[in-house]
Amino acid sequence: MSYNAKTYDVIVIGAGHAGCEAALAAARLGHQTLLLTINLDSVAMMPCNPAIGGTGKGHLVREIDALGGEMGKNIDATMIQCRMLNTAKGPAVHSLRAQADKKAYQFRMKEVIENQKNLLLKQQEATELIIKDGKITGVEVQTGAIYGCKACIVCTGTYLKGKIFIGDVQYESGPNGLFPARFLSQSLKDAGISLQRFKTGTPARVDAKTLDYDEMTIQPGDETITPFSFETESIDIDQVPCYLTYTNQETHDIINANLDRSPLVKGDVVGVGPRYCPSIETKVMRFQDKERHQIFMEPEGLHTREVYVQGMSSCLPEDVQIALYRTVPGMHHVEFMRSAYAIEYDCIHPTELYATLAHKKIDGLYFAGQINGTSGYEEAAAQGLIAGINASLKIQGKEEIILDRSEAYIGVLIDDIINEDAEEPYRMMTSRAEYRLLLRQDNADRRLTPIGHEVGLISDERYQKLVSKTEAINREIARVKKITVKPSAENNAILKDLGATPISSGVALDTLLKRPQITYENTAPFDPERQPLPDPVKEAVEIEIKYEGYIHKQIAQVKNFKKAESKKLPKDLDYRSIGGLRLEACEKLERIRPMSIGQASRISGVSPADIAVLHIYLNHRYQEKKHESEN
Repeated sequence: MSYNAKTYDVIVIGAGHAGCEAALAAARLGHQTLLLTINLDSVAMMPCNPAIGGTGKGHLVREIDALGGEMGKNIDATMIQCRMLNTAKGPAVHSLRAQADKKAYQFRMKEVIENQKNLLLKQQEATELIIKDGKITGVEVQTGAIYGCKACIVCTGTYLKGKIFIGDVQYESGPNGLFPARFLSQSLKDAGISLQRFKTGTPARVDAKTLDYDEMTIQPGDETITPFSFETESIDIDQVPCYLTYTNQETHDIINANLDRSPLVKGDVVGVGPRYCPSIETKVMRFQDKERHQIFMEPEGLHTREVYVQGMSSCLPEDVQIALYRTVPGMHHVEFMRSAYAIEYDCIHPTELYATLAHKKIDGLYFAGQINGTSGYEEAAAQGLIAGINASLKIQGKEEIILDRSEAYIGVLIDDIINEDAEEPYRMMTSRAEYRLLLRQDNADRRLTPIGHEVGLISDERYQKLVSKTEAINREIARVKKITVKPSAENNAILKDLGATPISSGVALDTLLKRPQITYENTAPFDPERQPLPDPVKEAVEIEIKYEGYIHKQIAQVKNFKKAESKKLPKDLDYRSIGGLRLEACEKLERIRPMSIGQASRISGVSPADIAVLHIYLNHRYQEKKHESEN
């Protein structure tokens, strides 16, 4: 028998990386918040790799922190190794990645949640959404309790109708052997929300005692650790190394000989998997010409022998997995602690959402994380934070925030998933951001902290520190531009030692800094009046000066982008009444309901010719309204 329990402002379903950020944001903004999870031991769980960040993903974590989220602080406090990736390339693609002590990561996040004012964490399985007159009013759980709410955020990850595949062994389960969410899928369907099946996978966890690291290449962390959070001043830890090894022809032969036993090949798995994170059998099938594939050994924590075998995700039978793992140098005597598996689960079509992550047809209902067809902890956390902020703003009667593609990687992520029919789990990459030189991880605070402050997640003290930092950057750039370097023998000798061409006439110091061999630090001999500055300020000054021309070009491109975004499309527009629009475009536009010409232009199936028709329609509509107002 069901019964009416307590009413909350916000209910968050699921306490993974999306749910944690959503619940913390709502509670910190003053709303009574209930966070439901199938198992309290699964809060902020890392069921796949024990790491945060990576290419593109590190940008998301920096942005989460800049807006007032928790993920950056949590990984700073629990990391066991950290590296800055892509340092040989330009600053637009520099990305932080840290190995986490995965249990410490969970325990700290759970502690933060339990100590957060306005927030209650409860072990309950959500079974039904209560929707009345097109509005979410509550959530029923498996014990029969019905909790009322003003807004609900669904962050169910890979739990909905979860199914595990290990060869012929198949069973209903959530990740890591936890219970799946068995009933909520039907409630979503009953509410008119369409579902699809996606799939992801994870490699085996092996016992470090059975590995021979002497046969592998050590992968140490950076000497100086760059924190994820702008509030973390420094990190000084004894870093734990990772190790690199490779598959070989023997590995590939075992895989090829057993493909008929793979549920992927047999067709047992109907869910679509991520193209950019394929299983080892998929890599071997897809890249027949490759003689080997990289494998990284990533320790899962300081108090466990479990090692995550990055690059060897699989759903082959367990005996095949063991055989192929043992062909890899350093793993000839390996013993499994957990087998690799694939997991299939229900998720929604995110084209049913607005850019606020609110559902278009059910008032007060939001979705965030892998339920939206994305992959990765960072993508989930970013969505959870935005959904938590927007659910709170809606309750307050305030305008919800939308980050566009020129403002944040979070904006790129959300814009991509709500405009494209997802054919596979979405993964963030730097190549997805067309304005990535403006969306660097080093300037995430300057881009987004003012928004976090205005919303209420950033304190006045932190905001004033940002203002001071920005002023210091601008002052130093202006000062550097006023300095002229003379063509003296001493200066030219310094330039020669740096591998740069000597100068024959006076050169502005900022012009000199644009040379590839010159850094802000090694211009010190030309700049005797320089004062000590914090490293983040020096980094920003160098990037802003060195890439000034490219930055100005992207700023000009953003102006054109903003112009298209400012041309709003009515929510109730009858696209079929607009002559000249192709049938496919009409169908896509009616289903997705873009908010602007700019958004419409990014919908697959809507051509430039269709956009031209929309421009003409809007201009004609504007002229008609202008004529009516004049008369």
